[in-house]
Amino acid sequence: MAKIKLTKGELKRQRDALKQYERFLPTLQLKKQQLQMEIVHWYSLLDEKRRLYQARRSAAGTWAGLLVEAPEGLRDWVRPVSVEVSAKNIAGVDVPVFEAARFQDVEYDFFYTPAWVDHALEALRELAGLVKEIETVQKAIDILKTELRITTQRVNLFEKVKIPEAEDAIRRIKIYIGDQMANAVGRSKAAKRKIEQLETAGAAL
Repeated sequence: MAKIKLTKGELKRQRDALKQYERFLPTLQLKKQQLQMEIVHWYSLLDEKRRLYQARRSAAGTWAGLLVEAPEGLRDWVRPVSVEVSAKNIAGVDVPVFEAARFQDVEYDFFYTPAWVDHALEALRELAGLVKEIETVQKAIDILKTELRITTQRVNLFEKVKIPEAEDAIRRIKIYIGDQMANAVGRSKAAKRKIEQLETAGAAL
């Protein structure tokens, strides 16, 4: 803690600072709680999307062998050309929210293309979309965890450093000012007694 001035002006400054810390702390604590709850929610969503991905991938295993006969260009058809993401404000921080994965338009000859290609194209695009959604959810979690770490540091700074320092400074200044006032009263009484003694001595002459 920096050296403080033992003055009434410093006492006011420390009291004002303490009031400010005590006013901001509940807001920070609430933000910390909100972030913790949101992280739990987003982890739940992440688990849900991962389970869905695994289920769809397992289902695709029943016909994946047919992909050796897939038409040329299928790999490009199931690769997203863009990912639409919106932003959601959570406890004062923006996180990405997955909206949709966009794919290129495909045209192929229905006469020469196996009938299963339509189903495979839809299933593989769903898997590719789920991968992008999982990535987006993970990014949101990372952002929220970073914000939680920063907020927790601020809460700890206020609770364990700033507020105790201000309280200690106020206590020390009040003690010092009290001592100074007591000393001043003592000196005043001593001076008064001295004057009375001199007056008494003068009257005796």
